[in-house]
Amino acid sequence: MNMKDHILTALKEQFGRWEELLASMSDEQITAPRFDHNWSIKDVVAHLWGWQQISIARMQAAALNRELEYPRWVAELGEDWEENVNQTNAWIYKTYHERSWRTVQQNWREGFLRFLELAEGIPERDLLDGGRYPWLEGYSLANILLASYDHHQEHLEKTNRIKGEIT
Repeated sequence: MNMKDHILTALKEQFGRWEELLASMSDEQITAPRFDHNWSIKDVVAHLWGWQQISIARMQAAALNRELEYPRWVAELGEDWEENVNQTNAWIYKTYHERSWRTVQQNWREGFLRFLELAEGIPERDLLDGGRYPWLEGYSLANILLASYDHHQEHLEKTNRIKGEIT
């Protein structure tokens, strides 16, 4: 198995774990505040969707061989949006908190699948080459894939702990 296939397989497994976890919980369990700052599991999934939009934009730019265009909302946050994670997370929470669980889940799910689809269409050498896309400033697209995996894993572990406390 090549590196690209290994990374995509891990992401697909991650997606499956999330799907299984979310399917095992009631809407009430998903929408009840359980985390710091009164976040619910729904808010965590919306948080993942917010950051996922940025990763999708990067994959899409690579897949279409064009300049990177972040989602419009990123410009609203200013130039330090990536370094100012708390500000970005607060914006995501404020924007998506009132949306229904079904909408949040659908956006995250479709986004994850789109992210995988875009990555699958990019040649492995382009995914691994840190100099291929100047707008990644030396990082490779594989780093974006791995960061998405790590981000989802971090929140999956916390969500599983919460689930264990409520069941």
